[in-house]
Amino acid sequence: MFLNSRRLFSSRIYFDHLKNELAGIKNAGTFKNERVIEGKQGVLVKVSGVDKPVINFCANNYLGLSSHPEVIEAGKKALETHGAGLSSVRFICGTQDIHKELEAKIAKFHGTEDAILYAACFDANGGVFEVMTGEKDTIISDELNHASIIDGIRLSKAQRLRYKHLDLEDLEARLIESASSRFRLIVTDGVFSMDGDVAPLDKISELAKKHNALLFIDECHATGFFGPTGRGTAEAVGGKPDVINSTLGKALGGSMGGYTTGPKPLIDLLRQRSRPYLFSNSLAPSIVGSSIKVFDLLMNDPSFIGSLQSNVAHFRNSMKENGFVVLGNDPTHPICPVLLGDAKLASTMAEELLKLGIYVIGFSFPVVPRGKARIRVQISAAHSKQQIDQLIDAFAKVGKKLNFI
Repeated sequence: MFLNSRRLFSSRIYFDHLKNELAGIKNAGTFKNERVIEGKQGVLVKVSGVDKPVINFCANNYLGLSSHPEVIEAGKKALETHGAGLSSVRFICGTQDIHKELEAKIAKFHGTEDAILYAACFDANGGVFEVMTGEKDTIISDELNHASIIDGIRLSKAQRLRYKHLDLEDLEARLIESASSRFRLIVTDGVFSMDGDVAPLDKISELAKKHNALLFIDECHATGFFGPTGRGTAEAVGGKPDVINSTLGKALGGSMGGYTTGPKPLIDLLRQRSRPYLFSNSLAPSIVGSSIKVFDLLMNDPSFIGSLQSNVAHFRNSMKENGFVVLGNDPTHPICPVLLGDAKLASTMAEELLKLGIYVIGFSFPVVPRGKARIRVQISAAHSKQQIDQLIDAFAKVGKKLNFI
């Protein structure tokens, strides 16, 4: 009886602690409410509690393929021919012919030897570094790499070093510092999702070659739409990574799934030792089928990438004229973070924009550093010029209303 009472008392204290944590988040203006979309993802979405459809400017749907009719039809066909799911991991009875077909298309698209599928790129990043490196090795990572990269690196027994964001001199200093390591692996995002910064992959690649290091790149915000034919950062700025991780859940149809692609010996070893691959269910056939169609569309007709770049240029130039600061070191990339600074301002501005038919989200700590809150606008090739103009006008109205511009 006494033990039960003490347990209840401890539980009450703990849950009071959780409530206080939540209250603190709300008071700071950083509480993340989840808006509910009624229907499919697209340029126009119906949000629960909002009378009219709003224009979505915060999806990773860079090419508008999340609700593309051919992509949907391919998913339906795979559902009918290959079932709802595998009820298994890949090495037991979870590998279908379409899984191998998709992996082959990914490798062909990137010009690599082989590819391996994961449930998400978070899993791909969580499963690659532990296999690639050991305690005699060093991983050298950009300080602003994605959370999934950071978590994946923590699972490795390798020595871990960070270099200042996009700072090539600091990167070379870390390479010199780790010269005695057996292997060294430079790790960077191709495009950094919160800032829209593009890594100078050409120069990083030169440093990797100079110091005999391997180069890994996360291409989640580049694959399919960045570069003349959508091959990503290497095509856009140059350089040659040894290993590429990316996602099927953004520009490539927007469903789920991630992958690692690179040399066949590495992919073979990942199939033997990568824990997220070995112990997670296979990707559902409908996702695989729709993703195959996406790669077919991209490899046969990359022309819609041009309209995306035109939309981005129009938005960035107009916002600058209106007195806003839009982050990012590459004016062609569709991640366009509007810097606001204050967390509550970012949240309030997003709510005011929703009233004007614009769906965006404010980002603040811990997603971005304190004092650098922003609204991350993401442009799609599917947005019309009229919709981009509506976005710009809404920002101008709300910015003036809140005395920001």
